[in-house]
Amino acid sequence: MAFIAVTRAAEAIAELDDPVCSALSGFFHTHVLMAAGSPTQALAQATTAANTLEANLTSLDAHALLGELHLISATSLTQERQRPGNTRAEDVRGHLAEAAKLAVRTGETRAWHLNFGPTNVGIHKVSLNTDLGRHEAAVTAGDGVHPKTPAKAPGRQVAFHADLGRSLAHVRGREAQAVAALLTAEEIAPQRIHANAPVRKHRRVPHRPAAARPRSAGPAGPGPPHRPASPTSGIYLLRLST
Repeated sequence: MAFIAVTRAAEAIAELDDPVCSALSGFFHTHVLMAAGSPTQALAQATTAANTLEANLTSLDAHALLGELHLISATSLTQERQRPGNTRAEDVRGHLAEAAKLAVRTGETRAWHLNFGPTNVGIHKVSLNTDLGRHEAAVTAGDGVHPKTPAKAPGRQVAFHADLGRSLAHVRGREAQAVAALLTAEEIAPQRIHANAPVRKHRRVPHRPAAARPRSAGPAGPGPPHRPASPTSGIYLLRLST
């Protein structure tokens, strides 16, 4: 349904003959392709939209949109496994650098309801370096980032704390900070964090002792997992870097 919606919207926008609106349509189309698990197609869509927009940077809002296209391009690259790791990392850094330059120009902005600016670029630097396995770089990128700056963007806040926590878990001596970051993310959006596979690797839900298991499970039955009463009472197992 989402793909049909953006396709129909793109057809209507094409009649406007407005390159900025066309690029915005391409941006949303890119998100749909990412959600569908097609990062290669998403990157191609974002690249086309960015190329269109670069020739029509008539306002700060257009600059903000171009910055968002660089961020979604970088995100697409982290999921495009067909490229060699070093090439992907280099291309991701290139897109992040371009987004950072644009963010300096635009400042924090709600243009297109996208929350572009230095803060969102900083959050992406943490998330994408984490996804690339560059944990030291992710932790360094998190210094000085204030995720509450984008107004009404709890999703960005959750991503920042969760991904920072994942990277801190790989840095020896930063275990306590990793737990704090993961718990902060869980407090903001417990359901989202509980469904996050990368975060679940660091979380263990303890089982009930045998005496507490329901009788229907039997003496040898495993019993259901015990869910803590508080979403922040889970136990996080942190894997140290070797």
